Amino acid sequence: MTAPTLSVVRPPYKVTGRRVLRAEWAKFWSLRSSWITLGVALLLLIAIGAIASATYSPDAVAGDGPPGPGGGASDAVSLALTGLTFASLAIGVLGVLVSAGEYSTGMIRSTLAAVPRRLPVLWSKSAVFGAVAFVVTTVAALAAFALGGLGLDGEKIALSLGDDGVLRSLVGAGLYLGLVAVWGVALGALVRSTAGGIAILVGVLLILSGLATLLPDSWEDTITPYLPGNAGSAIYALHESADSLSPGAGLAVFVGWVVLTLAGAAYRLARTDA
Repeated sequence: MTAPTLSVVRPPYKVTGRRVLRAEWAKFWSLRSSWITLGVALLLLIAIGAIASATYSPDAVAGDGPPGPGGGASDAVSLALTGLTFASLAIGVLGVLVSAGEYSTGMIRSTLAAVPRRLPVLWSKSAVFGAVAFVVTTVAALAAFALGGLGLDGEKIALSLGDDGVLRSLVGAGLYLGLVAVWGVALGALVRSTAGGIAILVGVLLILSGLATLLPDSWEDTITPYLPGNAGSAIYALHESADSLSPGAGLAVFVGWVVLTLAGAAYRLARTDA
């Protein structure tokens, strides 16, 4: 007499936020572009900051205004963060690739088939890359400041990590770049084009502030501090200048830009086909 065979029925796997996060985490680190671009951002931030500090000369510095956005003087923090603009472009471009890249390859259809509710995909991509960018670039900013301090030993502008505002500025630089990462993901998901997302990112962060100078003075003074690039730079400025926002206000404004773009990306993702 043959013994009855028992069939094992596996319970269906539920799509949960944690599983979507784990999937996006694995997907992010499996891409060679993630490692390369993060490495480039890390190198730019540390190397340029260290070189700027090592080659600092008091005689070459002009201006009496406070350091930071709109300021004319240099300080140890601003020198250490000289490469931040280049690093922000690398981080932002990678953010666009993280989301728009799936549309260009067609992989987004498989992703959305696995996560029919769609929006957890956008939240998970943003959370994963934003957290990674924040941690990596904060470490890079601290390293750039530490290396720069060796070149500024004995100079009047030399600062230590315990001086007022220094740690806040360096962590603020990492926070700004983390938000740039999320913004890049949102732009890529919104326009669904790698080239288009990168063009918007570069235009808004680098070109828009220059175009604002063509406005009448009264308009320029009112609008310029609230542009994404200027509001973002206020987050990590060691000293607040007269024509810029405070670090807290700059953070609030830049977060507003990021949230607005994320909302647009979420609406398009939920309402239109991939």
